[in-house]
Amino acid sequence: MYKMLSIDPKEIPTGKLHGYLLGAIAPRPIAFASTIDADGNPNLSPFSFFNVFSANPPIMIFSPARRVKGNTTKHTLENVMEIKEVVINVVNYDIVHQMSLSSTEYAKGVNEFDKAGFTMLKSDKVKPFRVAESPVQFECKVTEIIHLGDEGGAGNLIICEVVKLHINEAVLDENGAIDQHKIDLVARAGGSYYSRAKEGFFEIPKPISTLGIGVDAIPLEIRNSTVLTGNDLGMLGNVEQLPIQQDVDNFAKDNANFVGLETVKKHTFAKEYLKKNDIESAWNVLLIK
Repeated sequence: MYKMLSIDPKEIPTGKLHGYLLGAIAPRPIAFASTIDADGNPNLSPFSFFNVFSANPPIMIFSPARRVKGNTTKHTLENVMEIKEVVINVVNYDIVHQMSLSSTEYAKGVNEFDKAGFTMLKSDKVKPFRVAESPVQFECKVTEIIHLGDEGGAGNLIICEVVKLHINEAVLDENGAIDQHKIDLVARAGGSYYSRAKEGFFEIPKPISTLGIGVDAIPLEIRNSTVLTGNDLGMLGNVEQLPIQQDVDNFAKDNANFVGLETVKKHTFAKEYLKKNDIESAWNVLLIK
């Protein structure tokens, strides 16, 4: 039985709730937002309340929340309310420390491009500048701003439509797609923590490409295993059908050491195959008589 800490958001300080939210909803992509005010002053700031929400039309949303301390608004929000345009630059490992420096609370009118050592690159369709060092830059028109509240910590959803994007060809693979290892993105977590995406990549075949049999179709003895985890069962349930007996028998001939094993040992060997993403062999081990 799990021991859970149950919390009513209204019964704890906003700062503490903010910490729980950011610690649990992570890692989060970073919108490195470049804006400009009515006087032409550039501003650059990162936001991790961000994601892409549509491809047709191409829509991104990020949220510069009101500061918990002092309940003031950020220059980015003020700028897009004046000039409804923004460039969203992605952040990779090469620029993560400069990006962090740009989040310093400089006074209005101070150019964070200069403070953080970034190169301002003129955009094609919007007024704000692009970050030349960012591997992908999205020029956007702000279509709507939704204010979620007027107290400290309240978000402000800035809904943006991408009108042009720029991709550094160095991050593309031979097919012209973005190579996740080459782009080397970073993401935000709780506190002062970040995550380097390429260090944690692993692949899971999408269930939508196959009709998995499901965990409920796995024999009860396997489902109740003391060795196999929920993730292991999920992998086993993502096959379209169980191996036929002939395949199991052929596997047993080539791997006689698996024949007659007790359940726990059999499940342990199957788990080792699952760690190598060899689901077929795992099933064969499990089904050997």
